[in-house]
Amino acid sequence: MADEEKKQILIIEDDSSIAELERDYLEISDFSVTIIEDGEKGLREALGKDYDLVILDLMLPGVDGFEICRRIREKKDIPVIIVSARKDDIDKIHGLGLGADDYITKPFSASEMVARVKAHLSRYEHLRGQGQTEEEPSTRPIEIRGLRIEPESRRVFVNGEEVQFTTKEYDLLYFLASHPNHVYTKAELFREIWKMDSVGDIATVTVHIKKIREKIEMDTAKPQYIETIWGVGYRFKV
Repeated sequence: MADEEKKQILIIEDDSSIAELERDYLEISDFSVTIIEDGEKGLREALGKDYDLVILDLMLPGVDGFEICRRIREKKDIPVIIVSARKDDIDKIHGLGLGADDYITKPFSASEMVARVKAHLSRYEHLRGQGQTEEEPSTRPIEIRGLRIEPESRRVFVNGEEVQFTTKEYDLLYFLASHPNHVYTKAELFREIWKMDSVGDIATVTVHIKKIREKIEMDTAKPQYIETIWGVGYRFKV
């Protein structure tokens, strides 16, 4: 494959050994990789050039990863994967809430990281593609109890007011709403939305459900849309 045809990956990571490991595995998989070890320089690089995906550490000199993620999402619609040693759920929730598409905790499997990169790139290419495939659900809006989901524009309204969703939050909400009263396990939702069969941390599903509930539910402790079926998974209640 010619270099100009390769997908361009930006790694913003101040630990050179980790960055080089990520680069080596990605280059083996035929990606073109640029490494930046400073947060401020990484932000300028991400905003100033056309990359297909960004792999982002959180603890960086200059500007931290949370701010970089927020700034990238304001300007560009490309996949952002956070790779961090910070394992607390609050960090995952914050990063995903700022628009990151995935959150991988260190130490991690390099082959898993590559699998996630490929899955996110494939997903974004699909969203930018030539429309709907035959397997996709109807593009008719879904309306129930003040919630309106518009598939053609990927917009969500709660009681008439538009609410902003990240790509994965929208995908997860729309998938559940398109299959009302069907109970899905976390593993099933992970495979369906992230397109990675048994790769990665399915706790990501829990984090995304929490963020969706915060945006659409009047009382997150007593959700009227997305129910938790204890010991099984989740369902969209109608």
